[in-house]
Amino acid sequence: MAIDMHAHWLPEELHNAMQADGMSPRPFDNLDERLKEMDASGYTHAVLSCVDRSIESMPLEQSLKYTRIYNDATAAACAAHPEQLTGLASLPSADMEVMIEEFDRYTSMPGMVGAVLPGDGFLTLERAARYRPLFKAANEKGAVFLVHYGRLADDPEGTVTPVADNGRLRAGSLDMQARLSQNMITFALTDFLDEFPNVTVISHNLGGNITFEVERMDHRTLIDRPGEELPSKRLRNARLLVDCNSFGARGIEMAVAVYGADKIVCGSDGTPFGMDWTDNALDEARITDEEKDLIREGNARRALARSSSALAAAR
Repeated sequence: MAIDMHAHWLPEELHNAMQADGMSPRPFDNLDERLKEMDASGYTHAVLSCVDRSIESMPLEQSLKYTRIYNDATAAACAAHPEQLTGLASLPSADMEVMIEEFDRYTSMPGMVGAVLPGDGFLTLERAARYRPLFKAANEKGAVFLVHYGRLADDPEGTVTPVADNGRLRAGSLDMQARLSQNMITFALTDFLDEFPNVTVISHNLGGNITFEVERMDHRTLIDRPGEELPSKRLRNARLLVDCNSFGARGIEMAVAVYGADKIVCGSDGTPFGMDWTDNALDEARITDEEKDLIREGNARRALARSSSALAAAR
């Protein structure tokens, strides 16, 4: 059995609203079908997040309209299936005050444990500073943030140059993993999270390429700043989680060696293919059964219980 901490979906209400406005959203997800897919793949619980991240970087009025529709639909789904679903909010990135208002509104609903935040907001410590007020609000509630590859509103530095060949691989793998690696540096190798001990941060896709690059990072540190604590140790001790969405057995093994099995949770992108892919990768991984159990559900269960208890106390 497993808990899916990275389960995207598109509710029918958001699909219909976008379509009515002349947009062409992907097909919506049928909730009953999703629950059947989870059961067939051995997933007992999923943390829902919006599959269409573009709504968060739209101009404020449009973004707030769509994120509220998404948040209300997700809250209703979680209320209807509390044993199987919890939810993460989508928040409009154009205005921090509005973000916090919507975050507070959403997390006042049962089953809502936090929000998804755009990874481009955390490419550097300077960028992350803008989010301190939101993290302060989240710290009071013990909320969960899934920091996901995504753009900010009105951010020319976040533009990805269009490519004529292999666009999905270049943008959806190479660019994504590089930006997630930058996020991990911000969270693990700066003091940003120090003042927010009650916030659970999750980076998806094993936190980018860090597990492959950490030995070089240690090497550069030994040359450039001898005596400084090595990145590998700081990553091991960092107070954050990564999910293993889309990675295979060898990637999971490397992540266990770098982060520890107690820092990894399941992710599937919310598809039957992703659920089965992750489950098969864990079966094949050369790690202990105890480590597999932690990744499949133990770590997620603790994080969700901590967040739910804190949110219940804050309401």
